Order: sequence, then structure tokens, then C-alpha cells
Amino acid sequence: MEQFTSELQEQLQVATAFTIPVFGGIQVAESTVITWVIMAVLAALSIYLGSNLKVHNPGKRQQVAEMIVTFLDNFINGMLGEKGKQYGTLISVILIYIGVSNVIGLFGLKPPTKDLNVTVGLSLISIVLIEVAGIRAKGAKGWMKSFSQPVAIVTPINILELVIRPLSLCMRLFGNVLGAFIIMELIKMVVPVGVPAIFSLYFDIFDGLIQAYVFVFLTSLYIQDAVE
Repeated sequence: MEQFTSELQEQLQVATAFTIPVFGGIQVAESTVITWVIMAVLAALSIYLGSNLKVHNPGKRQQVAEMIVTFLDNFINGMLGEKGKQYGTLISVILIYIGVSNVIGLFGLKPPTKDLNVTVGLSLISIVLIEVAGIRAKGAKGWMKSFSQPVAIVTPINILELVIRPLSLCMRLFGNVLGAFIIMELIKMVVPVGVPAIFSLYFDIFDGLIQAYVFVFLTSLYIQDAVE
């Protein structure tokens, strides 16, 4: 049990990858470095798939790119609705980032989403996007009035949602990732051979992708509600 507790504390601890020797030393977290790696890989892949595009007789590379974009557009826009589809590209990027971050453990790297700071950042991005979408759709006055709907007495509750929504998104994503680690450690304690590998595959791939879907689904649902 002591070993389990120490490993859990290690998972919760924000590891420092390196320190920039300026202003007394700026610590760069491991999750930040891994995020940079993910961004670089996704950017390089996007440049590779999106180069030399043709209107007629597209090559296999362009066909793959078009298939991915079409799938994401149909998938995301179906959740956002007609009025919210203009935010589909940003939601698609968030979906890809969280999905890749959650499955990167297969390559021996620590998922950035195990860092509470990362999930807080993602949640803040989502909630800012939601409120901006509401302001753009209703105008500043209409957005302010929406807090008193359907009746004025619920205004404090609607304002409180500005804090509850990002907190809910953050803790759901972080909690699921941390919960998967705890379950894996308990399985290793009970059945140390064979079974952990199967469950590890499940948590690293399927559960990680499900978490990415749930995050963008809720964000899309909130955006759809904000623009209507």
C-alpha cells in the first residue's frame, strides 16, 4: 500500500523537464514539453497531408486528408448544430489534442492530461469559447440578459455556472485519467501477469478516446446552448 501511495503521489506531482536559466530560473513542466512534441508532430503531419493539393485527380495523400477533415466536420458539426458549426475547426483541434494526449502513454510518455494544470487550461479555453460564442450570437446585451432567463430569480445560479462548467470539465477529464491509473495499479496488485496488459491497452486507447469525446461533446453542447 505504501508503494501504491508513493506512485500515486508521483503521478500527481508536476515533474520539471528542464529549467531555463533566466529570471532566477523558469521551470518548464514535463507536460509542457510533451505538449510541444504533440503539437510538432500534428503540425508536421498537417503540413505533409495538406501540401500539393489538387482540384482534379488528387493523390492518395490528399484523399486521406480530405477523408479526415470530412469525418471531423460531420462528427463535430453534428454536435454543434447549424449556428455553432463555425467553431467546428477549433473543437476538432481540441478533440485531436486530447485524444493524442491520452493515448501517448503507449509510447512510454506521461499523458499531459495527467497534469491538472493542462486540464484546467483546456477547460478555460472551452469556457471562454462558449461565452464568446454566446456574445457573438446574442450581442453583449443579449448575453447579459441570458443570465436572467427563464426568470430573474435564477440569475445567481446562471452566473455560478461560469465557474461550475470549467470546473466540471476539468475535474471530469483529470479524474478519469487519474482513475484509470488507480484501477491499473489495483489490478497489478491482484493479478500481476497478463491481465494488466489487456486493461492497459483499454485505458490507453479506448478509454482515452472516450474521454476526449466526452470533453468535446459537453463543450459543443454548451456552445449550442449559448448560440440559441
